[in-house]
Amino acid sequence: MTTTAGPAAPTVTEGEYLTFVLGNEEYGIEILKVQEIRGYDTVTKIANTPGFIKGVINLRGSIVPIIDLRILFHLGEVEYNQFTVVIILNVKNRIMGIVVDGVSDVISLQASQISPVPDLVTTISTKYLVGLGTVNDHMLILVDIEQLMTSQELAIIDHAVN
Repeated sequence: MTTTAGPAAPTVTEGEYLTFVLGNEEYGIEILKVQEIRGYDTVTKIANTPGFIKGVINLRGSIVPIIDLRILFHLGEVEYNQFTVVIILNVKNRIMGIVVDGVSDVISLQASQISPVPDLVTTISTKYLVGLGTVNDHMLILVDIEQLMTSQELAIIDHAVN
């Protein structure tokens, strides 16, 4: 697979994905990276951080930064409602929460159901995507959550919470 992600192209793997909604699109992340799913609650704001960093929460004694993917991916107006949830992730021993419009399901994808990301995807940076999953004629955007959580954009979180 060729991508414009740079030297290390993301690996597309078959397996189970947690699907969630952002705006009008459905996304998926590897279920093994998900620690828990919580309702959206008030966060403690941190001064001088980008808008996509909503703040931090105290999760059983750990300070967890909360990122709103709708803002990070430039998906338009953000509205919080009863369906808004926070997915708590554990990637490389780093805990972080992502705000999404809602969680859909857990699905299994075979390698044959995953296609490379076409170059025409422009809403979000393709360096955070591993592919497009297809389930019963339904498309799913697969997010490389490891790439996202170790990106330069989110490096500011380390400075803000430490």
